Amino acid sequence: MLISPAYAQAAGAPGGGDMLMSFLPLILIFVVFYFLLIRPQQRKAKTHREMIQNLKRGDQVITSGGILGKVTRVDANDIMLTVEIAKDVQVKVARSTISEKFDRATTTTNDNRAAQQPAASAGDGGGGGGGGFMSRILGKK
Repeated sequence: MLISPAYAQAAGAPGGGDMLMSFLPLILIFVVFYFLLIRPQQRKAKTHREMIQNLKRGDQVITSGGILGKVTRVDANDIMLTVEIAKDVQVKVARSTISEKFDRATTTTNDNRAAQQPAASAGDGGGGGGGGFMSRILGKK
């Protein structure tokens, strides 16, 4: 039961082209991750950094803790802002805690749109259109 020398020598060492083909899926995965995850996150961070640098007195802001307020004092080289969160109530917050700047016009438009839609009652399954999904299936109103 000896193996013939020709059969034993048929399996050669992998060549350089095979090594490139074995790394190709890894390279493709990295390229996909770069364009779908890393690059958009860098753009978002850049726009957020620019927004924080361009804050001025009177801007309406939301902190990362969810506090809404109006910027009352901004120092160009300071890392702190003074934000008025209620009448005669001012707090100092770090610039980095500002999550977004918002406009009253955009906010009121969304509030009006939400107010115009009828509220869904607990019994209709959240459909809001004359009966929920289960009511339509069971034929109950």
